Amino acid sequence: MRVETHIERFTQPLYLESGRILEPYELIYETYGQLNEDKSNVIVVCHALTGSHHAAGRYEGERKAGWWDSVIGDGKAIDTRQFFVICVNVIGSCFGSTGPMSPKYPSGKAYRLQFPVITVSDMVKAQINLFDRLGIHHAHAVIGGSMGGMQALCFAIEHPRFSKRHIMLASTYATQPWAIAFNKVAREAIIKDPAFNEGEYDPKVIKEEGFNGLSIGRMSGHISYLSPTSMEDKFGKVYDEKDGLYDLFGKYQVEKYLDYNSRNFVTWFDPLSYLYITKAINIFDARRNYDSLEDSLSRIVSKITLISFKADMLFLPHEMKYIEETMHKIGKADLTEYTEIDSDYGHDAFLVEIPKFEKIIIDALEQ
Repeated sequence: MRVETHIERFTQPLYLESGRILEPYELIYETYGQLNEDKSNVIVVCHALTGSHHAAGRYEGERKAGWWDSVIGDGKAIDTRQFFVICVNVIGSCFGSTGPMSPKYPSGKAYRLQFPVITVSDMVKAQINLFDRLGIHHAHAVIGGSMGGMQALCFAIEHPRFSKRHIMLASTYATQPWAIAFNKVAREAIIKDPAFNEGEYDPKVIKEEGFNGLSIGRMSGHISYLSPTSMEDKFGKVYDEKDGLYDLFGKYQVEKYLDYNSRNFVTWFDPLSYLYITKAINIFDARRNYDSLEDSLSRIVSKITLISFKADMLFLPHEMKYIEETMHKIGKADLTEYTEIDSDYGHDAFLVEIPKFEKIIIDALEQ
């Protein structure tokens, strides 16, 4: 599989939903496979909250492959012998695209809290600008899970002629109070930590010394990505043998796992990016700027494939089912396919239980 990483810089303004302007800005993206002569084999993969453009393959010396390496590659569900895959790091992220820690023109100082609030639609608009520059005006498919699924739905509604097929996994038509509440815990933990220092923290220092607020926020998020059953299967009620049961600070295995995962998270993700991206997720609502969901979905002219997971506690299956029901209601049943995957894993099943849904993706792409 051919893997390449690119950065594009844009000097023309990006007009945001908030009324503010991002100018200039950069997008980093990764490509897999070979673009055919008429550019008809493009698949756009959209990443989730803490994902990046590095969706597949492995950099030299890298311990883990890209976040969807099980799906993208030669002979895999998204077959790079046939398709040319592009994954773009969204604006607001901390992996190379313009975000809150990027230098603000002309001062050269980091934006920090002066970075504008962005939306999922803004993320998609920036990607469309990139594809226009690359001369890619049509895609075979746009696919994403969680926040990536939100982007896929935005592509379908707001840029309806761009792609033939849109595939959403473990996502929603609008972020509900349950998910916003999980984000609230994470956001408050970050903001209230003295180390946050009103956004004026030193990134090098927090990577070396830790950042309790972001760690606690990650715990909250990670719990929402799993399910009671997957927690039981992973850990059971196992106590650390080195800790006495009646030691006040002794820990069960699930507690030690959350400790490790959250401490490690601080070394590779930025607190301000977490705040800005969770804000974009909270704002997301396909009904916003339209009269109703029926009104917004009526713009869709391509086929959409909806895949939910039974034990997803973050974006519940009925939220995806409601998109299907609404598409049927407005006479677009022929454009809609919905499947609920029998899974106990939780929200992160779209990253883990690939064999349970890869045939759906293969069939959708062949259509």
